[in-house]
Amino acid sequence: MIKTIGILGAGTMGHSIAVSFAMHGFPVALYEPSEGRRQTVMRDIEAALDLLAGEDYMAAGDVGPALGRVTLHSDLAAAVADCDYVIESAPEVMELKQKIFRDLDAVCRPDTVLASNTSSLPLKDMMAAVSPERRERMIVNHWFNPAHLIPLVELSCFGNMPEPIFREVETLYRTIRKQTIRIRKDIPGLVANRIMQGVAREVFSLVENEVADPEDIDRALKFGPAFRYATTGQLEVTDFGGLDIWCVVGDNLLKEMDNSTCANPLLRAKVKQGKLGVKSGEGFYAYDRSAAEDIKKTFMRRLIHQLKASEYYV
Repeated sequence: MIKTIGILGAGTMGHSIAVSFAMHGFPVALYEPSEGRRQTVMRDIEAALDLLAGEDYMAAGDVGPALGRVTLHSDLAAAVADCDYVIESAPEVMELKQKIFRDLDAVCRPDTVLASNTSSLPLKDMMAAVSPERRERMIVNHWFNPAHLIPLVELSCFGNMPEPIFREVETLYRTIRKQTIRIRKDIPGLVANRIMQGVAREVFSLVENEVADPEDIDRALKFGPAFRYATTGQLEVTDFGGLDIWCVVGDNLLKEMDNSTCANPLLRAKVKQGKLGVKSGEGFYAYDRSAAEDIKKTFMRRLIHQLKASEYYV
């Protein structure tokens, strides 16, 4: 039974994953090699917990105990020595992932399950340097940002892990109120990112072709397709609408839609101009950089409200 969690990397994803486990009662050993980040990460974790309490997703009295379950480490071996489940959340560089798993294989207990938060690197290549026994205890667990608010975690089911161990990992995620899916084929982007990129490709194309203003395109998505998608999947939507109708519309419409195989030129141009979104003060919209923290909190609050509503449909 998985009781203790190790997390490698206290960046955007790692610290948010730590929040998810700590708030549901799991001791978390958080390894971070950067001293500068170690100085700030606990404040970020506390702020995330405070916001959850402020929106009545957790009790205010549970914030302190949750924060106390996270232990910060600068030494990898000490961090993971007693962990049942270890997640690496390092940059998407194959050589780095291979080294991390080789090191973890050497310092973790034989029964420890090792997981990667990747969605773009093949599991078989990441575990090339570990023992055959460890390969049976390795999995991709792909979270979504912000990890403590987005319910979905994609789990690899590629045949290397025995079913009883896989079910134990599934149970772990259900214990922390996550929704999991089994990914049966190791393809780039897995499932959710590929769906999201399909939507994004057409949205960027609509902006590029000045079909509507960015605000109206976002409004169309939020109060049209995405309104349904909050509670109903695409295949279920198709069944309700009628497969015959979707077939006819597909024949008429798909040939007119964007089928590019690389990033939209408009998107690339904005990146070249330094218009990166909230973090730079402008993307498709303009943002007051002096109010960046308030803007992010408002965004998080919207996700918390949606998270609370989504749990009625589980």
